[in-house]
Amino acid sequence: MEQRQTGLLQKITDIVRECGGIILNADRNKSVVDEKAGHANFVTTYDKMIQEKLKKELLSLLPEAVFVGEEEDVHASVEKGYAFIADPIDGTTNFIRDYHTSAVSVGLAKDGAPYMGVVYNPYLDEMFTAVKGEGAYLNGRPIRVSARPLKDGIVIFGTATYYEELAERTFALAYDYYKRSLDVRRSGSAALDLCSIAAGRTELFYELRLCPWDYAAASLIVTEAGGRVTTAEGTELPFGESCSVMATNGVCG
Repeated sequence: MEQRQTGLLQKITDIVRECGGIILNADRNKSVVDEKAGHANFVTTYDKMIQEKLKKELLSLLPEAVFVGEEEDVHASVEKGYAFIADPIDGTTNFIRDYHTSAVSVGLAKDGAPYMGVVYNPYLDEMFTAVKGEGAYLNGRPIRVSARPLKDGIVIFGTATYYEELAERTFALAYDYYKRSLDVRRSGSAALDLCSIAAGRTELFYELRLCPWDYAAASLIVTEAGGRVTTAEGTELPFGESCSVMATNGVCG
């Protein structure tokens, strides 16, 4: 089983790396940008192109799996068996503006729980990976959350941009954490924010509403790096519906 896991993870990372190359070589002048429901919720030609590649190639690796992608209108259940949960470009607005903070994110769930996670930042050539029970890695090297308390920590947050009704609470929390921490940050990619917790670069992340493809891969990377990920209410993350997300190094709270 371990050999099969290693081989499957390597094949997934190869596919994800190729998708990262599409991002790097994108011709934005030829990319059509459409708006979806919600404030500043965009999809581009490249989101759709990468998702199609992910769906085709990932399902060829594991035909018994279902595929859940951000750019699909109807999402399959992830409660039984294997499910790929993918975000072709996490940080689409950043991608549109050539603001180099976007990632390809692929989580593999097994019976509704995270099993494998791959998040790739093509701009920095950083490949974050994890397999349940096997630890977390960055470009093949083990990573670990920091041991800093909140007063010495950096808080990174998402603004749940598509849900304007959450803005006031989001920024009230940001101000509260700003007063209690070293500083706060906002990147525009939840997957990369979570990976920054796993790598010990930041200590606490929150966003008041995210979809499973935003956190399916990176939440496993955080927990395998020794961190803690729950909803903002402290409950276990669901992988079949949207929710709030709170991640820490296990010291901050």
